[in-house]
Amino acid sequence: MNELIKLSATELAAKLRAGEVTSVEAVQAHLDRIAEVDGTLNAFLHVNAEEALAVAAEVDAIRAAGGAGAEALHPLAGVPIAIKDLIVTKGQPTTAASKMLEGWMSPYDATVIEKIRAAKLPMLGKTNLDEFAMGSSTEHSAYGVTRNPWDLNRIPGGSGGGSAAAVASFEAPLALGTDTGGSIRQPGAVTGTVGVKPTYGAVSRYGAIAMASSLDQIGPVSRTVLDSAYLQELIGGHDPKDSTSLPNALEGLVAAAESGAAGDLEGLRIGVIKELTGEGYQEGVQARFNESLELLKAAGAEIVEVSCPNFKYALGAYYLIMPSEVSSNLAKFDGVRYGKRVLPEDGPMTIERVMGATRAAGFGDEVKRRIILGTYALSAGYYDAYYGSAQKVRTLIQRDFAAAFEQADVLVSPTAPTVAFELGANDNDPLAMYLNDVATIPANLAGVPGITVPGGLSENLPVGIQFLAPAYEDARLYRAGAALEALLEKQWGHSLISQAPAIDTASIAQEA
Repeated sequence: MNELIKLSATELAAKLRAGEVTSVEAVQAHLDRIAEVDGTLNAFLHVNAEEALAVAAEVDAIRAAGGAGAEALHPLAGVPIAIKDLIVTKGQPTTAASKMLEGWMSPYDATVIEKIRAAKLPMLGKTNLDEFAMGSSTEHSAYGVTRNPWDLNRIPGGSGGGSAAAVASFEAPLALGTDTGGSIRQPGAVTGTVGVKPTYGAVSRYGAIAMASSLDQIGPVSRTVLDSAYLQELIGGHDPKDSTSLPNALEGLVAAAESGAAGDLEGLRIGVIKELTGEGYQEGVQARFNESLELLKAAGAEIVEVSCPNFKYALGAYYLIMPSEVSSNLAKFDGVRYGKRVLPEDGPMTIERVMGATRAAGFGDEVKRRIILGTYALSAGYYDAYYGSAQKVRTLIQRDFAAAFEQADVLVSPTAPTVAFELGANDNDPLAMYLNDVATIPANLAGVPGITVPGGLSENLPVGIQFLAPAYEDARLYRAGAALEALLEKQWGHSLISQAPAIDTASIAQEA
């Protein structure tokens, strides 16, 4: 394995600035890694080698010329990045991992992609996901499952398992994901990576194919807290094309991560969410969580217990609000305007029958399940009983957060109740699949930011620790997350990701 791909994004960026390595060399090393292992992992749906190398060469030329041009480069310029295939990009296919958009080329870039291009981060390609971001395992992609680099027979989380697997397997140092109910954080937990859901509106959603508009949020995926801080500062800020965009950029994220890495948490109040620990959480997951609390306490943090009694209703409320918005957002995929079109085999050729044939062939089972559920919840006679009631619960959850943050500066819980489960384990039990997001969903319902950091191993598989902060206070996440990361790595003598096993490409090839 080329040593370049083991570097964090900030470490690689420092070597690029110092002239110790070129961006072309760094990009090629990651492309070589993709060629080596992605036939097994299936983290990427599309690889963008030609454009990535061209951007890398441009960065190298600017640096070689020196002067004001080199000084004006973004700190991450030349560092390669992977993009979840839910975020539209000119010049590359955007499929949302669905047959409905197979081969579709967007005529415009998402706002975050415009910022990535302006900062000159070479885009390695587009990563796999559950179709239209609906799932917790990346098993619901129309283009095959993604495998967890820690155990090839287990899921990498979802819906953003492709981005998490790419970063965990050293195919990319950075990636973008989207988080609607935990789709950045839960994959981070089960792959031993860092994932952040920013405050709702802190990063523009313009150009992210909408799943549930009041819940969706683009965020960073990386191997260190500091890397995520740099990436969020790059992609964040106000966007007039997104009506939910916050008016001001959230600043001080990198400084907060650097401060936290010093390990001093004196005066920080950390609230343990009573409803997100104990029963229902695997013994090993709970043990790693308790060990992390002890380290935080020893570093000067004050550990308090907080109760959020309405969190027990979060899963039910989410699975009414989210599919209702899905039903509305996916109505545009009708076989008329763009995307796939299927003509009925017999009978009259009406627009209704074309739409029916197209959606039957273009959408997978999980997408259909959620559209049906959402359409029912929004139907006349049931709106108030289901969708309306769920929105009232959402308000109660927001009040729970408000009360908890009066007692604590940040909240903490395990990111997921279990380690990664085996591929196919929940195929016939959607409810069991949905329960994987029980700890992450409340943050999306309330719009508050969350981060997952690696907390150790259970059954030789990663466990994630989640911090939550009040809206607009993303910097608190980076301080607490970087502190725990530094404390754990000091105790272990190494990073967790450095202990990931080698990927046995032959074993899956033989099974296939």
